[in-house]
Amino acid sequence: MRTRLVLAALVALSTGCVSQGKFNEKALEAEGLTKNLTDEKAARTAAEAKVKELEEKQAALEQEKTALQTRLDASENRLTTAAAERRALEDKNAQLAALNDELGRNAKKLAQAKEELEKKSSEYENLAQSLKQEISDGKIELSEMKGRMTVQLKDKILFASGSARVGKEGQEALTKIADALKTVQGRIVRVEGHTDDVPTGGGQFPTNWELSLARAMAVVRSLQDAGVDPTMLSAAGYGQYQPLVPNDTPEHKSQNRRIEIVLAPSLGGR
Repeated sequence: MRTRLVLAALVALSTGCVSQGKFNEKALEAEGLTKNLTDEKAARTAAEAKVKELEEKQAALEQEKTALQTRLDASENRLTTAAAERRALEDKNAQLAALNDELGRNAKKLAQAKEELEKKSSEYENLAQSLKQEISDGKIELSEMKGRMTVQLKDKILFASGSARVGKEGQEALTKIADALKTVQGRIVRVEGHTDDVPTGGGQFPTNWELSLARAMAVVRSLQDAGVDPTMLSAAGYGQYQPLVPNDTPEHKSQNRRIEIVLAPSLGGR
């Protein structure tokens, strides 16, 4: 707009007759307008440059903001992952602590069970001492497990072949056993007869059932005669049907021919 005014003034001066003073006045006015125009253009250029600078700064700040947000998200993700890992570790530690407690309890139970299994009763110690020589000679075996004691006698030290009569050597062993059983309380004493699988051949004992039971009864009578309380005693015959080992060799058959005296807790607690 100001440019058009300056041009118009110049045209008017050039086309009309004006005084020198008027001309100078218009020239100064035109010069002022030109200067104002130049200053305005410079200001506009500076403003545009400032705007551009601010836009560039804004873009840089946006990029920095984006980078910071990315770093913040990554940090939050790491914190979330770390928190999850920490919770997982805490859960695992809790599980391990519980497992350790359970293992400790089980170890204590096992130790108690082992101690109980290894602990021998006074009856066992008395019998072991009384039958020391017979046990050493392998004629008698003595064992105890969970409060159940078993005295196992080979049939040859008690009976002749096919007989149910206790011999001298067997009677001496049963007397020693009876001495240890006289003081026993709260137990039942069950005498069990066992044979190999060789048939008896008829006669007095038609089958191994009768032979095994007759031998068990003979041992019960010997123990009673030696002073054992008869209310504690009982007899059972198992024949050939509870072998320790297969009846496939003479040695195995000999192992299966046996008398077992079993001491177990009495149900009545006598």
